[in-house]
Amino acid sequence: MLAHLTPAEGGLSLRPSPVAEPEPRPDQAVVEVRAVSVNRGDLSLLAMLPPGSRLGFDVAGTVVRAAADGSGPPPGTRVAGVAEQDGWSERVALATTRLAPLPDGVEWAQAAAVPVAGLTALYALRYAGSVLGRRVLVTGAGGGVGRIAVQLARAAGADVVAWAGSAERTKGLTGLGAGTATTYAEGPAATGPVDVLLDSVGGDVLRSAYGLVVRRGTVVCYGNTVRAELSLPFDWGHARPGVGLRYLHLFDEMTRRPVGRDLAALFRLVADGGLDPQVAFTGVWSDPEPALRRLAERRINGKAVLLR
Repeated sequence: MLAHLTPAEGGLSLRPSPVAEPEPRPDQAVVEVRAVSVNRGDLSLLAMLPPGSRLGFDVAGTVVRAAADGSGPPPGTRVAGVAEQDGWSERVALATTRLAPLPDGVEWAQAAAVPVAGLTALYALRYAGSVLGRRVLVTGAGGGVGRIAVQLARAAGADVVAWAGSAERTKGLTGLGAGTATTYAEGPAATGPVDVLLDSVGGDVLRSAYGLVVRRGTVVCYGNTVRAELSLPFDWGHARPGVGLRYLHLFDEMTRRPVGRDLAALFRLVADGGLDPQVAFTGVWSDPEPALRRLAERRINGKAVLLR
């Protein structure tokens, strides 16, 4: 079979290469891949991993071989889930605890866009606790995780404020449920106090957003896209006693969460029209470079998906 491997020459030019067929563990189902999504983490791995390494986490497809331990769905079931960094393949073995069947009406592109972004947003909000009637600030709101976080927070009863890196990146956010959508430059003066901060940006954005969090508020960080040293105001604890500050690492988090059940809940929301995965770019699986380049240049407001 074929899979995408990190190129010897570096860069974003990936082409399918021959690899061995998956050898599933007893708790894994083999899935014929129909769609994958591209995450910013994939860009980081491209720069870090040695040539010939596998890539890809978000996968949607059809079960062609059920898990030997009987724990998963039967052959022919449409599923989506989180691969073990080998999802950009024609076939992949997925742990049955990290996949969920797809409801009727959920398209391949929608399904592939949900797992990593949807779970990250969901778990960040769970750490925040009930947001009903509370003010939630989402930074990095123009990306895939941010756009889902805006929708989930609004559905849970929050007053949502969305910050993004440019006016172009804020497009569509009020339609997803944000009461206010603004840029990082304008945000601090335009926002006012917030009860919850969900941050994926880091650096000066985190610093300025943190200054808006009220006493006993909650801060959940799940990224550092600016790749800068984290910095908080000098009086970060004294001025805001009781603020909870937590970092969420999705793949560590998944070891403690019912991932399959949570994915199923997200897919039901998609099927019912309560969640739009925000697929903003659709490319072909055989040539991921256009999607990777657009993502690297922040020209995708939402998710990029590759179809087979």
